[in-house]
Parts: sequence; structure tokens; C-alpha cells
Amino acid sequence: MSRVLDLHRTSTSLPLVGPLVGERLFSFAFSQVAPYFWSIRPRFTVIEPNHAEVVIRKRRAVKNHIGTVHAIALCNGLEAAMGVLAEASIPADKRWIPKGMEVSYTAKATSDITCHADTDPARWTGDDPDVPVHVKGVRSDGTVVIEGVIRLWVTPKR
Repeated sequence: MSRVLDLHRTSTSLPLVGPLVGERLFSFAFSQVAPYFWSIRPRFTVIEPNHAEVVIRKRRAVKNHIGTVHAIALCNGLEAAMGVLAEASIPADKRWIPKGMEVSYTAKATSDITCHADTDPARWTGDDPDVPVHVKGVRSDGTVVIEGVIRLWVTPKR
């Protein structure tokens, strides 16, 4: 099991803390390792091999001039979800780095946004180093506001 997955499972199952506080503890710890993500205050709610979800609260610091969640904040949420998915999914003998992101903005982000990342398990063990991670951001009413693909470059560790 990966360190990220193990830490998330441990922090969300502490009996005195509870899952919600555990999610917040994990999210804070993740943002200390990757400090840039703290700008969106992510809350990691689901971390599993090949699937992750991160919530971005709609708050003043992530709003644009029209009062919706800013496009780049959405991309940061998608990348955070992809990052924990990659850490929870990659075989121990491989490493990854993002090599590109393609997104489409499909609706206004007028509420908290849940960012989803999903990938095909077989892509991690194949010979092709290009691993696509499908990402989307969803409003609280179920409307997809952003969707796309983040491509990873996955190679053997040296």
C-alpha cells in the first residue's frame, strides 16, 4: 500500500478524531508536502487506487471577478486529485510526473466543487509510459463545470 493511501486510511479511521476531522488532518498534511495546493484548501474525501475526490469550498480566496470559483483554482483541485490518485495507484517500481493537462470549462462553478480523478488500472502496468487520468469538477447540484485529461509520464525507477 502506498504511503499516501496508508496515511489517508489511518487519519480517517482514528476513533477519537472521526472521518471528517481525519480528512482535514490529511488535507493539511498533504498541503505541507505540496504547499502550493494550500491556496485552494483542498479536502481529500476519497483516495483509492485509480480514483480520488477532492472538495474545493467556494470561498472568497478562490473566487473570480464574477463570483464563481476561478478556473485555475479548479485546475489546482483537479491536479491535487490526480496527484493522490497517482500516489495511491502507481506500482512501487515506477515513478510519475505530469506532462500535460487538457480541460474544458463546461458551466459556471457557483458552489463548492468536488474534483474527481479516475484512471484505468491496466495503464499503470503496461509498457506505454503515457497514462491518462480523466478528471472532472462537479457542482453540488451534479453539474459538471470542468472536465479533461491530465497525462502522466510513468517510467521505471532508476
